[in-house]
Amino acid sequence: MTGTDTVVEVLGTEQHACWAERVLPPVEQLAGWLWSVPVPIPDNPLRYTSSYVLLGDDGPVVVDPGWDSPDGWTALTAGLAAAGTTAGEVAGIVVTHVHADHHGLSWRLREQSGAWVAMHPAERDTLPQRTRTADPTERRRAVERWLARSGAPAADAAELLAPLRGDQDPGGMAEPDVLLDDGDLVPVRGRTVRALWTPGHTPGHLCLRDEDARLLLTGDHVLPRITPNIGLAPETERPALADFLTSLRRVAAFDDHDVLPAHEWRFRGLAARTAQLVEHHERRCAELLGVVAELGAPTIWALAEHLTWSRPWSEVGAMRFGAIAETAAHVGYLESLGQVTRSRGEDGATVVRLA
Repeated sequence: MTGTDTVVEVLGTEQHACWAERVLPPVEQLAGWLWSVPVPIPDNPLRYTSSYVLLGDDGPVVVDPGWDSPDGWTALTAGLAAAGTTAGEVAGIVVTHVHADHHGLSWRLREQSGAWVAMHPAERDTLPQRTRTADPTERRRAVERWLARSGAPAADAAELLAPLRGDQDPGGMAEPDVLLDDGDLVPVRGRTVRALWTPGHTPGHLCLRDEDARLLLTGDHVLPRITPNIGLAPETERPALADFLTSLRRVAAFDDHDVLPAHEWRFRGLAARTAQLVEHHERRCAELLGVVAELGAPTIWALAEHLTWSRPWSEVGAMRFGAIAETAAHVGYLESLGQVTRSRGEDGATVVRLA
């Protein structure tokens, strides 16, 4: 994710102030039936996930419970208590997507309450237990092969692979009981909340729209300040940028809605923000074409090194995984437009040329 100048009206003023002070924002009641609960993410610049508690007639429904950690569980249960309920009373869980900072605590919350878990079918199909080999050593080797195809220098690849020990098994994540397709109503009795399929950040990403209150929960699809990572997972090699741009243009129609994202702060100005994100990716594609023209036939890694990021390449650290994935996504998009070609170099790494 990269930062950018905002063009939005800040609605979450306390969230915004707390972000500037680098502290966790408070639990907030946004309406009689809706609460915002910040759940911390350990050692991550995003700091927290905004989990939303919807008080339906059949019990609370939690959207994006957050990262699975002791502090995360404490924050989530404290937020539920502030909303006048408990983990054991939760009726349902909706995950906008299955990244660990959103779906991590779903299993524990369901274990406490017996709640149903809902997500898009395409997101179910990307759960770690469905996409990764059961052998953690082989998983590490798959990432190693992906880095090699990207053209990562040996020293950089070794540094990135060092934390991925072969004996580590992250295990599975909660499987869904309810599948929500585009346009489906979320089973929150007493509210009209509709699922909007917004692929891009992940294949099955969902936004949730409360039609009566004119609210749009955007997950990671649209954030007020930073651009969501649009990449290629090592397991799938599936381009997603075209999907993301289409999804952005779709949600721009809800410009009169308050936007409740999963990170940073609530805002209004969805049409301007989505247009800004589209423009960002257009600029990135133009920059990438310029780098290819300059370098001739760079690898994905060399391309990423020469692109502009929110910090110098030498300071990107482990986020180089995301940078390489996003660079590959832009290359795939430009290839689909007939502007670049990809081929394998003598060392097996992918090289990119102007078409």
